[in-house]
Amino acid sequence: MPTPFTIAIVGRPNVGKSTLFNRLAGKRLALVDDQPGLTRDRREAETEIGQSAVRLIDTAGFEDDKGGLLPRMREQTEAAIGQADLVVFLIDARAGVIAADEIFADLVRRSGTSTILAANKCEGRAADAGLYEAFALGLGQPLAISAEHALGIGELVDAIEQTMGASEGIPAEPEGGEGDRPLRIAIVGRPNSGKSTLVNALLGEERMITGPEAGITRDAIAADLAWDDRPLRLFDTAGLRRKMRVEGRAEELSVGDALHAIRFAEAVVLLLEAERPFEKQDLQIADLIVQEGRALVIAVNKWDLVPDKQARLRELKEICERLLPQMKGVALVPISALRGQGLDRLMRAVFAADVLWNRRLPTHALNQWLTKAVEAHPPPAVAGRRIRLRYMTQ
Repeated sequence: MPTPFTIAIVGRPNVGKSTLFNRLAGKRLALVDDQPGLTRDRREAETEIGQSAVRLIDTAGFEDDKGGLLPRMREQTEAAIGQADLVVFLIDARAGVIAADEIFADLVRRSGTSTILAANKCEGRAADAGLYEAFALGLGQPLAISAEHALGIGELVDAIEQTMGASEGIPAEPEGGEGDRPLRIAIVGRPNSGKSTLVNALLGEERMITGPEAGITRDAIAADLAWDDRPLRLFDTAGLRRKMRVEGRAEELSVGDALHAIRFAEAVVLLLEAERPFEKQDLQIADLIVQEGRALVIAVNKWDLVPDKQARLRELKEICERLLPQMKGVALVPISALRGQGLDRLMRAVFAADVLWNRRLPTHALNQWLTKAVEAHPPPAVAGRRIRLRYMTQ
């Protein structure tokens, strides 16, 4: 009989490991109390997450102490990490990150085991600061949960299923393992800029309704294709007009759907018209994309209508650098969606932007840069005390 996927729940005392263990197991198996260190031995339970059998391990809280019972509790925890296919590392968001969390995070990192960082007790605003501090542990983006109140447990289960799928070499969801999952690309812009025409050109078929009338597209329509053997999911969105010009409930819903597509895309193509580029609404859409943290490529459509193409392209690049300084180096690609021109160049730019967007900088390198920056520009003194910048992490 194959060994079930093993998940170890670890963290310092009293962060809620046993409560989470009971929640995932669906039974009250582990003792739960406000007294720290109640769990001393590893407790195991077999259950199902999704369609997969898993073994949960509840571990003793770890504290860096030299004598007595604590070293043996640490040994049990380290043994559980060694057995685990996945570690759920729990912190108390209300208490924030303390020295014991940092010591334990280092232990988990050195193990090399896949890890999900969860910030527990996030049922109130008092937890916000601790949730942001959790980024400093270098274990990725923390999930905000409350094991006691079942908040965020669905997101945690989704993350566990995704990790299980990746370990088996198959994606747990369409967004699963890297390489097999489609790259999500949203096509956005003002009304009548040619978004549906561009999607049809990339698909090689008249999938989306197009025409000279503005506002034909209302829903964010998804379409799957492969480009250079890479799976993609395109989202054709409704045109985004200035808020004061949005008319009626239908257009309000359409705009909301387009904004949702931007938030859940990985790359966004902002489509401009060659004859009227970088209008105020274009700049606002670009700023929204950057605020959402998405990989951005700017495509200038209807390029076949431009007479002096080289001079116009130089001019547009200068305008882009001047009006959008917050996105220095963004790719500006001229295309004609109607004629199918420039599509290869556009997709190469999208793939390059995605690679840049997914680049991870190690905390050590960022902290070295921060140290030099602070030396060059020391922070101000408040009430006679110098502000201390402790760390920097992506």
